[in-house]
Amino acid sequence: MPENILELREVRTHFPIHTGFLVKKHTGSVKAVDGVTLSVRQGEVLGLVGESGCGKSTLARTILQLVPTTGGTVSLNGLNLATASRTELLLCRRDLQMIFQDPYASLNPRMTVHAALSEPLLVHGICTRAEVQGHVDELMRLVGLAPRFARKYPHEFSGGQRQRIAIARALALKPKVVVADEPVSALDVSIQAQILNLLSQLCREMNLTLIFIAHDLSVVRHISDRVAVMYLGKIVELGPAAQVIDNPRHPYTRALVSAIPVPDPAVERNRQRIVLAGDPPSPIDPPSGCAFHPRCPHAIERCKAAVPALVPCGASREAACIRLDELG
Repeated sequence: MPENILELREVRTHFPIHTGFLVKKHTGSVKAVDGVTLSVRQGEVLGLVGESGCGKSTLARTILQLVPTTGGTVSLNGLNLATASRTELLLCRRDLQMIFQDPYASLNPRMTVHAALSEPLLVHGICTRAEVQGHVDELMRLVGLAPRFARKYPHEFSGGQRQRIAIARALALKPKVVVADEPVSALDVSIQAQILNLLSQLCREMNLTLIFIAHDLSVVRHISDRVAVMYLGKIVELGPAAQVIDNPRHPYTRALVSAIPVPDPAVERNRQRIVLAGDPPSPIDPPSGCAFHPRCPHAIERCKAAVPALVPCGASREAACIRLDELG
């Protein structure tokens, strides 16, 4: 088995809440990520799914240290990024890159594509100014764009082309790990397929480790080796993509999977949709015990007191529910 390249241990990311104008008073915290333990193997594609507000994007930014950790460790090849120095983090940036959700917002509108792609190459000393043109041309071809387009600005491209440019920039330093934060959610279906196929091809050819964040479970199943399901800052189910989506064990995962549309009217009419009651709880004041119990159709009194841990529920699978054996 490939070695773990990225390891998260009890990672917490809390945002303090202050009140008062002249005298600031700490009144609470938003617990966006609250005790995530996760390992990612070299060359693996890990899908990260969950409702809006469950902490997926915050976890992605915490991994890259764009948001500081409140507690726990984020280790890349054995180096704890949470306590690393500025120099160590700068070196790690070459191995850890991110593809943001909105390529138009993540690309500088005042910089041409050539300038955007050449900047990281020069900052990290990958090549000299005389060699930059060749590297930029290679990156453009890698993502399926003609090198002559490098002299244009981001607003001159379509959404799919801009996302290809964002991917090219993320790959410019030949990173070992790429975090993709919903990279296809704002694109048309046909363009989504192109970007997904491109990411799959690059993962195979470059042995990339990819953390793929999305809402669409069908997309996640297509591209991922494993899937981690998040709810209110915690991982509630983890396992191989096909097993988690075809046979979900956690009640929350079952509700998510039941919402996937089936392109067959006869099958779709006979499917039973699991509709969860209420809204997701606030991360400022999460429920006691299992965070999902206020909305869970199978909750019992014990769910309100016991905080379930991720426990094995099959080959390479884990889920956090105290009624796993009963629910089957």
